[in-house]
Amino acid sequence: MKKDGKLGVLSLGGLVVGSMIGGGAFALPTDMAKGAGVGAILIGWLITGIGMIALALVYQTLSARKPELSGGIYSYAKAGFGDYIGFNSAWGYWLSGLLGNVSYAVMLFGALGYFFPIFGKGNNLISVICASILIWGLQALISRGVKQAAFINVLTTLAKLVPIFLFIIVCIVFFNVDIFSLDFWGKTNPELGSVVDQVKSTMLVTLWVFIGIEGAVVFSGRARTQRDVGIATVVGLIGTLAIYVLISVLSLGVMNQVDLAQQETPSMAYVLEFLVGKWGAVIINAGLVVSLFGALLGWSLLSAEVPYVAAKDGIFPKVFAKENSNGAPVISLTFTNILIQISLIITLFSSSTYQALYSIASSAILIPYLFSGVYAWKLAYTGETYDINPQGKSNDLICAGISSIYAAWLVYAAGLNYVLMVTILYAAGIVVFVKAKKEKGQKIFSTFEKLLAIVFVVAGISALVMMATGNLG
Repeated sequence: MKKDGKLGVLSLGGLVVGSMIGGGAFALPTDMAKGAGVGAILIGWLITGIGMIALALVYQTLSARKPELSGGIYSYAKAGFGDYIGFNSAWGYWLSGLLGNVSYAVMLFGALGYFFPIFGKGNNLISVICASILIWGLQALISRGVKQAAFINVLTTLAKLVPIFLFIIVCIVFFNVDIFSLDFWGKTNPELGSVVDQVKSTMLVTLWVFIGIEGAVVFSGRARTQRDVGIATVVGLIGTLAIYVLISVLSLGVMNQVDLAQQETPSMAYVLEFLVGKWGAVIINAGLVVSLFGALLGWSLLSAEVPYVAAKDGIFPKVFAKENSNGAPVISLTFTNILIQISLIITLFSSSTYQALYSIASSAILIPYLFSGVYAWKLAYTGETYDINPQGKSNDLICAGISSIYAAWLVYAAGLNYVLMVTILYAAGIVVFVKAKKEKGQKIFSTFEKLLAIVFVVAGISALVMMATGNLG
């Protein structure tokens, strides 16, 4: 790729869809049915749809009104609330992405274990060795140029959609209204709880499967136009939302909630096997392998891009901004993969430690979502950028308000324990932020930022002590 190579709508849309549709989509039937009946699932998707579409529209608005903020998702937090808040958004997002890739690598070789038992559940020695080879192979691919890697991501995204569409079509053919309407509100199963509890459980599932909506925004600096970023985000989100709803809802029309809740992961494979036989499970598991490979590639791109752009913007150490002759962020990519490699090795000895780290990082990724919505609301409320083009101000206020409330609720829904543990990540990031500021010869903290850093250190140390004593987790 030449350094002036740019990403269009198709490549950006592939990053959005490819980042969101990973392994979670293939487990949706059981993950949703475990905690809710049909009615609550429909309500949960309605609320999720409103919140996520509002967030997508926020990104479309920000990419159009603030095209100079080409630093991606973290740059909105920085522009609205200062360098340190911006840094924490970038820092949390980066660690979330790389630890998410560890999860995808383990899941990928666990899926291959369906065909080759030697891989087991994906976290044995042979799996970690092969995953390590794959991770560094992807580094070699991305190092040849981000545009080429993004194109391959488009191909894997299209490939992963084939078995998903097959599943949807088969479920439509076998759909039974009587099964779908049986115990619509889950009243005969006391374990499900009230409808409100059921709805909350569905939204905790959707919390994870939509991470990646910001895929196009992260690469806004490499986009052909900022308009392409907005289009890719909205279209990718709506398309993915439709797929998720069809997967989870149609499954409840071919298998009742109790039976569906007992299926193994990936539940989509076993639902299709129930309908058409063994070949259905084979196709879905093969699709899962392709899907996870695509997600691994997509998140490798996203994870390396954030510290690279943040370094160019001066809030990460400048070493992360180094490119190779193909314009790929080679140092950022290397640092990212070294941390992934360490985390993969950890899974050999302590899967629970890894799961805790991933849960912490998954909570941290919600912070940039929240600040994106709040920043969009701030722009509309103050009228900044609306003096020349005042159209849509009221709609933007509404969308930003809904997005902010929804993101704040997701932070809460992720669990207050994990929110507390996120402070461990932020406390560790202080060293990196200080180094970046010293390199630029700038004042490190404002008064507010210094107080915030102290809070992170105290809360982070407290969280570590509580985790060590078994009082947090």
